Amino acid sequence: MTRFPAGLDLAEAITVAARQLHESGTPHATLRTAVQLAVDLLPGAEHADISELERGEALRMVAWSDDLVRDAKAPHLPHWERLWTSPVVRVADDSGVSQESPLSGTGLRSVLSMRLRADRRRLTVLTAYSRDPHAFDESATRLGRILTTHVSIALNSVTVREQLTEAMRTRDLIGQATGVLMERLDIDAEAAFESLVRASQRENVKLRDLARRIVGATED
Repeated sequence: MTRFPAGLDLAEAITVAARQLHESGTPHATLRTAVQLAVDLLPGAEHADISELERGEALRMVAWSDDLVRDAKAPHLPHWERLWTSPVVRVADDSGVSQESPLSGTGLRSVLSMRLRADRRRLTVLTAYSRDPHAFDESATRLGRILTTHVSIALNSVTVREQLTEAMRTRDLIGQATGVLMERLDIDAEAAFESLVRASQRENVKLRDLARRIVGATED
């Protein structure tokens, strides 16, 4: 049985979950909400995390439901490689694996890993865990696919929103720095902006960082 609040059917629970995801203000808040929803909604789930893997790099956990999975330090499970090509991978019972298994000692036996994002270099995966063997059936998998779809949409939305906000802040900052240079050097806006770009290239500093430095110097 799923553990969404009493009185809600599955469709309503997914609607509530989607609303919670889209109300998250930052990508990290969306990920934190997602792992908690995985525990609350997926049949059999007791713990969950979201991790990222870049080819040739170590696995990095970016959100977790509790200390148990956090302290596991994003175990690089053998089935992870399959997630580059498959959207979902289930491990029915990890107890049969050797003591070198990343889950050895945690008491976790069942794993349901679902891909959130994937490109040529990076893989982002939501994983649910259970202490019971064979905890995740087809019902959990189907519901997990619905959840990860909503998580992916919400994550893309909040990321774009954050990028647009940052772009607007950067534009305003560069505008202020251009104004400072116009006054300081007695030049027009075009010449001031070109001077800012040349300085950025010469010093190998991002344009927004240089603009922030110039504006900050005038405020001190």
